[in-house]
Amino acid sequence: MENIKEITALVKLLDDPDQEIYQHVEGRLLEYGNEVIDYLENAWEHSLDSLLQQRIENIVHKIQFSNVKEDLNLWYQSGAFDLLQGALVINRYQYPDLDEAKVILQIEEIKREIWLGLQYEMSSIEKIKLINHIFYNIYGFSGNTKNHHDPQNSYINQVLESKKGNQISLAIIYSTLAQKLDIPVYGVNLPQHFILGYIDESKREEQEFGVLFYINAFNKGAIFGKHDVDQFLRQLNLDPLPGFYAPCSNVEIIRRVIRNLISAYENLGSKEKVEELKELQEILANTEL
Repeated sequence: MENIKEITALVKLLDDPDQEIYQHVEGRLLEYGNEVIDYLENAWEHSLDSLLQQRIENIVHKIQFSNVKEDLNLWYQSGAFDLLQGALVINRYQYPDLDEAKVILQIEEIKREIWLGLQYEMSSIEKIKLINHIFYNIYGFSGNTKNHHDPQNSYINQVLESKKGNQISLAIIYSTLAQKLDIPVYGVNLPQHFILGYIDESKREEQEFGVLFYINAFNKGAIFGKHDVDQFLRQLNLDPLPGFYAPCSNVEIIRRVIRNLISAYENLGSKEKVEELKELQEILANTEL
């Protein structure tokens, strides 16, 4: 009860013209965190004062951004096992009120369609061709070639809605679908491009890193071999380092999503977003766990 009284009193002081009073009020509200968001949003709706609305938006954003940092740190510290979960944490940066259950259901629905077509005796290539048919032909996913630098290409919920994404967001959805069906498809961190590898652990001795073949999620799931990766690296004048061929960690994938977003917002001149995303980058900057 005391909390409610203090919060209500603080919210009423938010339009105080004295900057020092405002900073004190903001500090107290930030300490309360999530608890004050409903009160703030209610005050915003009932106000016509643009300064007050701006101050409320600013405080709500600071609280929500603090949540994203905590969630990302928790995901990272607890082993970063679930790639989709990591992508959803980044999603919260732009869409803090998103119904994430809806995103998971959309992915489950596509997974079910693939599962219905899977047969026990299928070869690895046949399984990928089935995923490609459902993902690209039935659901209509494709690479966003017209507006490649749009930050929306990096947010999973937007990609599921628009059916358009960049190399990495499409690869995250594709590999999540495959892994849910026990099909061993994992991200490969190629420079200037992001691809997927079909991994067969038992072939690790005879084939480099156990990768049977590679998949380009940005180009309708096109299948290609190691020599194509060699050629691509030659075009870029890069040495064929092992990391360009082998599956990478979930942390590396989410780092790359953040890098893409930084680049996209730099293009748009959104300095504040760039600074905040660099803070998220810092959380994942430590050496691999």
